[in-house]
Amino acid sequence: MSGPLRLVIFDVDGTLVDSQADILAAFAQAFAVVGRPVPEPKDVMAIVGLSLDVAVRRLVPQISDADCAAVVEAYKDAYVALRASMPISHSSPFYPGARDVLDRLQAIPEVLLGIATGKSRRGLDHLIKGHGLEGLFVTQQVADFHPSKPHPSMILQAMADAGVDASQTVMVGDTSYDMEMAAAAGVAGIGVNWGYHAAEALGAARHVIDRFDELPGVLDKIWSL
Repeated sequence: MSGPLRLVIFDVDGTLVDSQADILAAFAQAFAVVGRPVPEPKDVMAIVGLSLDVAVRRLVPQISDADCAAVVEAYKDAYVALRASMPISHSSPFYPGARDVLDRLQAIPEVLLGIATGKSRRGLDHLIKGHGLEGLFVTQQVADFHPSKPHPSMILQAMADAGVDASQTVMVGDTSYDMEMAAAAGVAGIGVNWGYHAAEALGAARHVIDRFDELPGVLDKIWSL
């Protein structure tokens, strides 16, 4: 090995895959279950990346604990049903260039890949299986076991799992929550300009990229490879 281990952690929804249609449909069904108006799509997409209970309370601050729990469970059920109705390549397709760049990075012996997502363990497992990503990510952090982003818990655990320190770790994501989480963990944040938050919301990012194929070059600059 010619250098220290490096860790690249990816968000999922809005960063690696575009699951907007399923997210909106699942939230619409979930709010209908409790008889509440469906939030505006722009408001729903603004909370993607947060843990579900936090996201629901952000959408409806006055919601009761019982209704919040009901929306969360209804969302999970609806999302599972939607995923089962079509191939994952249609419901959550990769963004252009994503898979190619993942394969390029995995081929570098010193680079390890990880995930930090607001998805559940069940949801991430389904996506990994559907896209044939088994064995690609050495650390997978999901909402079931951590405080919601932007708390740094996911990144801190990912670094512990991989045995990589903060100076050799980057977080790649599309939302302000991802970039704030990176800053809180003391790692470099790379924002992507194709996801669910506008580029101007990514103020905590060290870099913002417009295309996936720009990522390796940005990593080179950060790590001076």
